[in-house]
Amino acid sequence: MKRSTCAVDTTPQVTYPHPHAAHFIKRMSALLFADVLSVFLPSCSRKIVAESVLFQEMWLFGRKGPSGFSSASTAEEVTNGIDASDLTAIVTGASSGIGSETARVLALRGVHVIMGVRNMAAGKKVKETIVKQIPAAKVDAMELDLSSLASVRKFASEFTSSGRPLNILINNAGVMATPFKLSQDNIELQFATNHLGHFLLANLLLDTMKKTARQTKREGRIVNVSSEAHRVSYEEGIRFDRLNNREQYKRWGAYGQSKLANVLHANELARRLKDEGADITANSLHPGVISTNLFRHLGVFAGFVSTLGKLVLKNVQQGASTTCYVALRPELKGVSGEYFSDNNLAKASAKAADTDLAKKLWEFSLDLIKK
Repeated sequence: MKRSTCAVDTTPQVTYPHPHAAHFIKRMSALLFADVLSVFLPSCSRKIVAESVLFQEMWLFGRKGPSGFSSASTAEEVTNGIDASDLTAIVTGASSGIGSETARVLALRGVHVIMGVRNMAAGKKVKETIVKQIPAAKVDAMELDLSSLASVRKFASEFTSSGRPLNILINNAGVMATPFKLSQDNIELQFATNHLGHFLLANLLLDTMKKTARQTKREGRIVNVSSEAHRVSYEEGIRFDRLNNREQYKRWGAYGQSKLANVLHANELARRLKDEGADITANSLHPGVISTNLFRHLGVFAGFVSTLGKLVLKNVQQGASTTCYVALRPELKGVSGEYFSDNNLAKASAKAADTDLAKKLWEFSLDLIKK
């Protein structure tokens, strides 16, 4: 089965002289990677980094979890044999990285994919690449800037007006560790893009998803792409009263805050949907650390990621796998309010499991989108 040129793995193939050499080199690379990360992430100790999902043996040695898949599994592998030709999905941030690979693999399995992209030129190129490889693919690109509430509202309105059904919403788009900046709506950029835009998008599309679930008698799924970085948010978790404080801004703390918000959002949404009796699940996940353009704001660290990081980080095909796993695997029917990593159920942080914090974030987010 050919792979799309929109997600070509350019990682150099290394031949090891001894079967245990690969394990040793990967472990040493991971520990060195953790050391360097500790320099760039002063709020995150070396111990936390080294013990995170990225550096667990399941990743280092590709060991399979209870699902039968591992961190080394690709998106094509975890969806092999699944016929999803009667489903429609929205994938945000689908013009590059794991977003484009997610769109490609969903299309490969028959899903009608609507790519929500900020850069329409890039989105059209990805669409053309997918259709060239998969002639029967059903793919459309629509403009969507998650940092702009007006853009989110316009996208949702146009989608709803189209009359299309919606089975799956994948909130994938994001920015990482950006310098301090406010969005068009005067909200700290990482929080605005990674959380608030997706919060509004999900709210605006919920009625369509509920209608689709009722009419098709097929469970709807909302998937929030979070990160293990949710563990290294600010000490208080979410800075409700200091969200836009430039003087106290820390780019990694703010990124962790936005990723924590992704998990809290999915958990609270899952609780509310269950209370309503809606046939829709909501889950969050850590895709793994992948060498993509997310690292573009990290200066010299971006160079480090592109070299030594290739020995430790996932490629794009592996990085998109957990998203596709949560979106399509039939055995996850009814599973909601959970956190996944490496194509298996995982445990999020204590703050991510705080129901009071989740409820407070929900109300806080509602106030922000009403302004």
